[in-house]
Amino acid sequence: MSEPAVRRFYLSLGSNIEPARHLPAAVKALGQYGRIVAVSSAWESPPADGSDQAHYVNAAVLLEADLSPEEFCGQVIPSIEASLGRRRDPLDKYAPRTIDIDLSLVDQDTLQIGHRRIPDPDILTRAFVVVPLAEIAPEYVHPQTGETLQQIARRLWLSQPSLVLRREITREMNEARAASKGLP
Repeated sequence: MSEPAVRRFYLSLGSNIEPARHLPAAVKALGQYGRIVAVSSAWESPPADGSDQAHYVNAAVLLEADLSPEEFCGQVIPSIEASLGRRRDPLDKYAPRTIDIDLSLVDQDTLQIGHRRIPDPDILTRAFVVVPLAEIAPEYVHPQTGETLQQIARRLWLSQPSLVLRREITREMNEARAASKGLP
């Protein structure tokens, strides 16, 4: 049996419960599964549902790992989220959360893994998803639209200018990356 191929996983991270603690912890945990190639800045924005809950802080991670996308979605992400206290509310998909890790892109693939579509459709409609992804892979060409992530981010940034850079959380995530075994 052959070894699994190394794949490039583009992950979107979000938190609105102690994001300064949970985002760096997620980065460090992801480093246990492969090599962290890049970590974006942390960006704060209001909740997508317009509610009055705490603002979210979002980021992106590019991870190289020798796992299948199904293993990553079915085992790695739930394990990390559970270890960081994530509780899913089936009645409220916008409920506050300690951590949310979404597989947004895998290599140049178009996939369906359970209910998750890859590329994540939110890349084309939500600045808080695509801006961090564009930081870590600006020239990545979206396999469905032919646009680069940088082009998509620029368009959405102009229509959704509510992102605020969180330098202190960005610094903590980079320290977590350095502490993880996944640092190149």
